[in-house]
Amino acid sequence: MPSTWGKIFKVTTFGESHGEAVGVVVEGVPGNLPFNIEEIQKDLTRRRPGQNLLTTPRKEEDLVKVVSGVFENRTIGSPICMYVENKNALGRDYERFRNIYRPSHADYTYDVKYGFRSHVGGGRASVRETIGRVAAGALARVILEQELGVKTIAWVDSVGTVSANVVTPPKSIEEVDINDVRCPDKEAAKLMEEKIREVRKLGDSIGGTVRAIVKNCPPGLGDPVYDKLDGDLGKALLSIPACKGIEIGSGFEGTKLKGSEHNDEFYVDENGRVRTKTNRSGGMQGGISNGEDILIRLAFKPTATISLEQHTVNDTPENTILKAGGRHDPCVLPRAVPIVEAAINLVLIDAYLYQRALHPWWWEKYAKTKLEQQSV
Repeated sequence: MPSTWGKIFKVTTFGESHGEAVGVVVEGVPGNLPFNIEEIQKDLTRRRPGQNLLTTPRKEEDLVKVVSGVFENRTIGSPICMYVENKNALGRDYERFRNIYRPSHADYTYDVKYGFRSHVGGGRASVRETIGRVAAGALARVILEQELGVKTIAWVDSVGTVSANVVTPPKSIEEVDINDVRCPDKEAAKLMEEKIREVRKLGDSIGGTVRAIVKNCPPGLGDPVYDKLDGDLGKALLSIPACKGIEIGSGFEGTKLKGSEHNDEFYVDENGRVRTKTNRSGGMQGGISNGEDILIRLAFKPTATISLEQHTVNDTPENTILKAGGRHDPCVLPRAVPIVEAAINLVLIDAYLYQRALHPWWWEKYAKTKLEQQSV
């Protein structure tokens, strides 16, 4: 089962949702970098279950432990291993459908592929696997912010038919975390919260969309033709449980325009940098970042586990009826926000380290120059 991502900044996650622990091993982290465990914990706390009434009632502190690769709060160049213990796993909740395939879950497909599956909590198919990604993503976030001034911010854009109207993207996670839904549009957030509470009361679930923006990304990241930046972002983001679609820049709306309306015309700004007048490309052209903001929109399906009766089959196979139990999010969107940010940062850190190693001149000509201009 492939569990590793990256060419230089290699991330390998491990563990199952109801096992002893879940975590990550990160290779390729340069030595002698500051390591602030509080930054790792901050992102894990934003992702953890049981943080409010809109999420799963499963209570986990998700306190991160670091067992290698760090000495006296600095990286030492060796693999960094971080893990979180599963302290509130209730495997008995799943025992009564040990042999039943839950609709829209990975139960059937895992059984077909591997000939055996962990029926408690979904094993590796559970969103709990993303703890490792978020821990590694937090480390990537800090490096990107310090070395490039790159800032990735995601927020909930819609829940069901309730859509936000965010004219100016949020500038910080504090603007996103002003409410439990993680939507900077306060009025829309209230309606979203009502919708989530409504479906939860019915024993149902609901989906929606997440938007993300990457500020200050330098031009030149991404490697055509098979490691394009947008392609790598798509693979990383679509590997998040429940993520079913991605748009970059104008996305599907761009199909309604003519080329003369959609093309991003170039110009030279006051600092002598090549810029585009519009950003329908979403910060990438030809699979390479162009220096503009990276714009992403993601679709997340409703949580598969609901309390209503559903038709399904068991592993005999025979037709049967399932009324699922356990503790699950009525809407994955609020907790998906930090996972989305982590996935994006993991792609960017790997692309950055690869570009800098392959083309040393690039740092002086583009990345360093852009970082200096940001500080003016």
